Amino acid sequence: MSIPDLFTPIRLGELELRNRIVMAPLTRGRAAEGNVPSSLAVTYYTQRAGAGLIVSEASQILQEGQAYPRAPGIHTDAQVAGWRRVTDAVHAQGGQIVLQLWHTGRNSHPVYQEDGGLPVAPSAVNAGGITLGRNNEKLDRVTPRALETEEVVQRVEAFAAAAARAKQAGFDGVEIHGANGYLIDQFLRDGSNLRTDRYGGSIENRARFLFEVTEAVIDAWGGSGRVGLRLSPAGEHNGQYDSNPTAVFTHVAERLNRYDLAFLHVIEPALEGHRMGPPPGKPRVAPTLRRIYTGPMILNGAFDKASATAALADGSADAVAFGTPFIANPDLVERFRRDLPLAEADSSTFYTDGPKGYIDYPSFEDSLPQAWSTAQVA
Repeated sequence: MSIPDLFTPIRLGELELRNRIVMAPLTRGRAAEGNVPSSLAVTYYTQRAGAGLIVSEASQILQEGQAYPRAPGIHTDAQVAGWRRVTDAVHAQGGQIVLQLWHTGRNSHPVYQEDGGLPVAPSAVNAGGITLGRNNEKLDRVTPRALETEEVVQRVEAFAAAAARAKQAGFDGVEIHGANGYLIDQFLRDGSNLRTDRYGGSIENRARFLFEVTEAVIDAWGGSGRVGLRLSPAGEHNGQYDSNPTAVFTHVAERLNRYDLAFLHVIEPALEGHRMGPPPGKPRVAPTLRRIYTGPMILNGAFDKASATAALADGSADAVAFGTPFIANPDLVERFRRDLPLAEADSSTFYTDGPKGYIDYPSFEDSLPQAWSTAQVA
């Protein structure tokens, strides 16, 4: 049996990937009025269609789930139409793209709420820190309002409705965002979930929302083979904390084996202190999940070509997701294939509006002086 590398095709559920290089979801702040994906997004994703799979930027399932300026949504007809232009363009290039379903929970702010009220969360626990307003102004996060039990059920239904809209928009599947301190992750952790109803207390109860969302999304899509889930078991992003994350995510991984998902997407760099990795002195959780979870796993977190190839070779992952490298290298797959140097991303333009730092990064060959021929870099 041959050892897979980044260019070995793979099947994830019903998704047939031509390579194992996944474009990670990347919030970029370029949506147009009404949080509709713009023509810039069409160009941006089309440029990166060489990835085996694109996971779109996180898209809020409800207006109340927005926490950052110009983040796209998937809860209006106009947003569906905007995303349809993106998916059609990616498919025309032979690419595949899934939509990441997002609700930011307590990380939102009254400026994003339709009634100017408080953001919602499992419990009234302030995440701390800041978020950004509609004009990129810094805003202190506020203490959220705890959802009533029946309201939790309504958010489960909203995830399902968003999945149905993603299918209407032509996506090849969806990824449920259960990571990075957003709403689902807030329910999972005992640092943000102080509830005493059926959604709080024990690990089983705190995980209930995640599994109800998963089941509802599978039903809305019509099967599990195009549904994935993203988790960040060791991260403490957005003020997240749990007293025993290994126990929480061991339970989650065991239960996920029932669903036959297309993939589990785990964020965990092997770097202590990295914002998405284990805090100093705490163990990594991803290797434990890999031993427990029987389905395909995508790893994400500060990988380069060498470390990603090693993760595939030793069985740590079935595919590897790259974030920042895809921002500055729309032709990342080809650069990896030919061992070409990578361009550096300009972090000052990650979340600004307009084309700069978004669709103006050239491919390697386009960046060469005109006097150089393709043969010279082949």
